[in-house]
Amino acid sequence: MLQVIMNSHSCSARYSPVRLLPALHSFGWLNVPIAQVKQARVDSVSKHSGQRKHISIPQVATRSTSSELTTDDRADQHPSQGELNIQAQVISSIDQVSQSEWDECASGADEMNPFLLWSFLNALEVSRSAVKEEGWLPHHILLRSSETNQLLACVPLYLKDHSYGEYVFDNSWAVLASRLGQRYYPKFQAAVPFTPVTGPRILVRDASLRKVMTKAAAQTLMQLTDEYNISGAHITFNLPEEGDAFSELGFLRRTGIQYHWANNGYDSFDGFLMDLKQSKRNNIRKERRSIAKEGLSLHRLTGSEIKSDHWDAFYKFYINTTDRKWGQAYLTREFFQVLGETMPEQVLLVMAEDGSGRPVAGALNLIGSHALFGRNWGCAHGDEIKHLHFEVCYYQALEAAIERGLARVEAGAQGEHKLQRGYLPSLTHSSHYISNPLLRAAIGNYLAQERQQIDYTMEALLQHVSPYKSLDA
Repeated sequence: MLQVIMNSHSCSARYSPVRLLPALHSFGWLNVPIAQVKQARVDSVSKHSGQRKHISIPQVATRSTSSELTTDDRADQHPSQGELNIQAQVISSIDQVSQSEWDECASGADEMNPFLLWSFLNALEVSRSAVKEEGWLPHHILLRSSETNQLLACVPLYLKDHSYGEYVFDNSWAVLASRLGQRYYPKFQAAVPFTPVTGPRILVRDASLRKVMTKAAAQTLMQLTDEYNISGAHITFNLPEEGDAFSELGFLRRTGIQYHWANNGYDSFDGFLMDLKQSKRNNIRKERRSIAKEGLSLHRLTGSEIKSDHWDAFYKFYINTTDRKWGQAYLTREFFQVLGETMPEQVLLVMAEDGSGRPVAGALNLIGSHALFGRNWGCAHGDEIKHLHFEVCYYQALEAAIERGLARVEAGAQGEHKLQRGYLPSLTHSSHYISNPLLRAAIGNYLAQERQQIDYTMEALLQHVSPYKSLDA
């Protein structure tokens, strides 16, 4: 194997025109910038026919800029030519790639994000929650080594005909596109459906190739968008460092605000409360006492502790609350069952019961390697008890994170009320490739102003509304 050092300063990002291929899922001209570009070949696979097409594309020749190689900068290349040959493929279902292959890319050494695992994405598909009929047509990108067929990187990607279930709102962009005489849908969405949780969107097997594969995957997505006349490609809740790479390729950057709780080494819930201002501390204690006075008991369930009856009750809560507040439930009953069966140790279900043992409310959380993620909540019709939402969703999550030694709790989208309960504002990031120049310019101007407002809001919240005694908390 030829070992090389990747010189990021030599990276190039350019395109060459190619003919329009008959099937959406056959594409080429993948430019992989490691060092100096030269001609190579990528195998591109058609999803529909399974026929492999050989397309000559600009590719990489690698050159070592130093006689010594560090672990972080190593890559295994073609043994004789020093070329990295990649096979780019789009699949129409997550079950067209093995679970072990996908998870080797999705589970990094530093952090496991449960929403990126094969099992979670598969649960969305097999439960008919994120499928073509619901406006989520899977188009997951796979980048493989042509020599070994090893999966090097993958992208959870969907072709969509609406903007529901994304939590980065672009409805006004669709209106603007229409006024410009442009079609906005369908669009590409690199995301985890119905899940506003930050994480990598370019999943890379080998961390030493992360920058290279991130650009390669992003360029693949851009080419798909351009060649097949899709209005744009939207990468939502990506990592900020991914956003830097995407911006270099022409993606527009967008920021938002969520509220996350940081575990500052607390050994108990009371330890956390002592970091709060007295008024906030007293208010939380008052809210928790009010739940106790209702005679409710709280249970945190995981693994085999969660039975089918629990999922039945929780789904009713989910539907009831969704109908009252948002009007559309994205997830099916089967989704929760499949999730519990295939990811039992990543699921934490909080259930509230009355004095007779009847479930009255519940909250679904997923457990990562360093974080607890709050996702869905609901309560029984007629049991909308004051402060119950705060107890089931926020305080129980904090207690669970402290018990498990998790570094943070992410409680989902929106919700300024979380701030007064110890959850501080945190920036979220998304990146948007808009193919039409006029639309791109208009959206770019809007996003520049929006980012300024977001930055101002973040500073104001931290400086003037923080519930903590000091900003170091």
